[in-house]
Amino acid sequence: MWKRWRYSIVVFLGVLGPGFITAMVDNDAGGILTYSQAGARWGYLPLWTLLPITLLLIVTQEMCSRMGAVTGKGLQDLIREEFGLRTTFLMMAALVLVNLSNIMADFAGIASSLELFGISRYITVPLGAVAVWLLVVKGSYSSVEKIFLILCIFYVAYVISGILVRPNWKQAAIYSVRPVLMLEGSYITMVIGMVGTSVAPWMQFYQQAAVVEKGIAPKEIVASRVEVTLSCILTSVVAFFIVVACAGAIYNVEPRDITDASQAAQGLKPFGEYAYLLFALGLLNASLFAACILPLSTAYSVCEGLGFESGVNRNFRDAPIFYWLFTLLIVVGAGVILVPGFPLIRMILVSQVINGIMLPFVLIFMALLINKPKLMHEWINSRFYNAVVWLSVILLIGLALALIPIAVQQMRGGG
Repeated sequence: MWKRWRYSIVVFLGVLGPGFITAMVDNDAGGILTYSQAGARWGYLPLWTLLPITLLLIVTQEMCSRMGAVTGKGLQDLIREEFGLRTTFLMMAALVLVNLSNIMADFAGIASSLELFGISRYITVPLGAVAVWLLVVKGSYSSVEKIFLILCIFYVAYVISGILVRPNWKQAAIYSVRPVLMLEGSYITMVIGMVGTSVAPWMQFYQQAAVVEKGIAPKEIVASRVEVTLSCILTSVVAFFIVVACAGAIYNVEPRDITDASQAAQGLKPFGEYAYLLFALGLLNASLFAACILPLSTAYSVCEGLGFESGVNRNFRDAPIFYWLFTLLIVVGAGVILVPGFPLIRMILVSQVINGIMLPFVLIFMALLINKPKLMHEWINSRFYNAVVWLSVILLIGLALALIPIAVQQMRGGG
């Protein structure tokens, strides 16, 4: 019995990395702002969305992990081979634009978190950009992954912050299982944004590419599935405490919109210096972490789609397009934050909604690919997985379409 457990633990530790890192980076600066906005504006009402979101997150991340292990290819690579270059290019272009806005959000998170301590963004953003570039360009996949796993630990700051606020746990528990549906434009936008930031399209591309680069094999799929499931549950727990912290600290005092994730940290200040500091430091950690992963994910997907060499295990000479694109994304993402008057916060929130609108199309390609026996052999989707994916596609498209008449009505009312 002990030998079997020891073997299982060794296998689990061997596959640990891609699922855990991808899931935790899900709570990046844009995600923190979206969750903070949900709690500050709507209180505990949005908490019910985390249950279906967690299920969808587990299913999609496990699908990508399984496809990577069985095919040995990234998601964009498979889309190009099975659906052609034109489809790949359209998907790639949309992904680059959305990811770029998320990268900007992460550098904004670095800037705003340290501005709370009186440090200028003209110092922190360039230093952050250089640190991110050196970590990825000069490191191997193994060394970079170890640093990423260490950074994951610091997400516990949000759990502690949420507890220190002393929110209404009874209401939090009730609204975690009681769905609240309203045909109000801002509420539907918030729900789509919650889904878009929790199950972001970039995650599927990075997860599969990381599985391929780590060399996870089909015999390790069960251990990888356990890693993905635990990681997705943990990231939803962090999201829960962010919403709860802002509901208890901001909504219960004065419900309002917030325009910056650092405002959420400031909202916690009356509840104790530790709650404030932990939230601010959590924002810094999450922003630095995601500023590494999102450019990597984008570079992976573009190079896979166009057939260029990619991977952190390759050097600059072997994969020049991969590293130059990674560098360009960092330069642009960090540079925009230094431009005075740029409407960054509005763009961040819109980008999370765009994530939610783009997600069903990514899910469609994933479902079509993973159900091809010639690609997946005996590892095709179960009926339950297919039901979750297709139901999610229908609901997300329905929510997106519901925004159209609401937006038109609001425009007429405003006129």
